[in-house]
Amino acid sequence: MASPLYQVEKTCPICEKAFTVTKTRGQMIPVKTDTDFCTHYTDLNPYYYAIWLCPHCGFAAHEDRFFTLLESQREKLKQFLSGRQVNLDFSGDRTWEQAVTSHKLAIYYATMVSLPASHVASLTLRLAWLYREKELAAEEQEMLQKAIDAYKAAFLKEKMPIGGNLSEVTLTYLIGELLRRVGNYEEALSYLGRVVSNPQAKNEKRILDLAREAWHAARDAKKTPDAGQDLAE
Repeated sequence: MASPLYQVEKTCPICEKAFTVTKTRGQMIPVKTDTDFCTHYTDLNPYYYAIWLCPHCGFAAHEDRFFTLLESQREKLKQFLSGRQVNLDFSGDRTWEQAVTSHKLAIYYATMVSLPASHVASLTLRLAWLYREKELAAEEQEMLQKAIDAYKAAFLKEKMPIGGNLSEVTLTYLIGELLRRVGNYEEALSYLGRVVSNPQAKNEKRILDLAREAWHAARDAKKTPDAGQDLAE
């Protein structure tokens, strides 16, 4: 059987040097999906490879955003990274630690050049998922809260669907579910209640069902704090 990983050569848009990117073939077998859309896999975790990182200058970005920077954004990053020798070669099999580092760098640069809040939110949420994989609860909770803040900003400023695939119904549910996961049950109930009462939600039955379950879990957790973790496992 062919390896689930393969190599391609790319040219960094910042330092303009060639480097090797490791990509996945899409053969990973999902085991389950959490209520905040984190998918668990049997073996290889594709989240490890979603961030491309130039080993020469250190620029890192999600593969969908690596070549889409505006010229002004590229110039800002060029000035910041000019002359730096980082020696971060993350090609080949990535460790969990490398996956975390690559996500942190991608978040840092995305924030530096003011990429959309929805993009920063998605990166931060994926970093939370990586911490979840190692059961690092405090770190996961910190990233979930940052993802909440960024998704709220996106809700106010960006046109739906945001990130290419999050409808208003789905985004409202996701914010509510993340709020439930960080223990903000009162606000979680508000967001989840908006999904349940939204006439458009009937067109997204899976999200509506998830919102109903999360609403009941948040309500129960508000009464009995230990109950709030049932859906979060």
